[in-house]
Amino acid sequence: MVIMALAVLVGVAMIALGALASLYGARVHASTAADAAALAAAVGTYPAAGAGDPVSEAKRYARMNGATLTECHCPIDRTLSVRQVRVIVEMKVPVPVFGVIPIWAGANAEFDPALWLGR
Repeated sequence: MVIMALAVLVGVAMIALGALASLYGARVHASTAADAAALAAAVGTYPAAGAGDPVSEAKRYARMNGATLTECHCPIDRTLSVRQVRVIVEMKVPVPVFGVIPIWAGANAEFDPALWLGR
């Protein structure tokens, strides 16, 4: 009986450890997606850079990294002033036994059009 209980306990521990590892990996992946989305959006805030709409670019780069853009504070600015953007992305992670768990990650990026232009 003790051996059977110990086997069940080890099995549950292995499942929990696998779920934690899966969540940790997804968190790292979501952070990468958020970083990529923020960098793409930052350049897009300066129309002369020709990068496209910042929100569309953030969505595209988040999607390319397996995430969904949920928030983008990235206003377009035609001046040469330094600007910052903030994005938040979400990933849905299937975890055995626990189902699908959402993971969010955020990132900030800064863009200086004057430096980009070499001034």
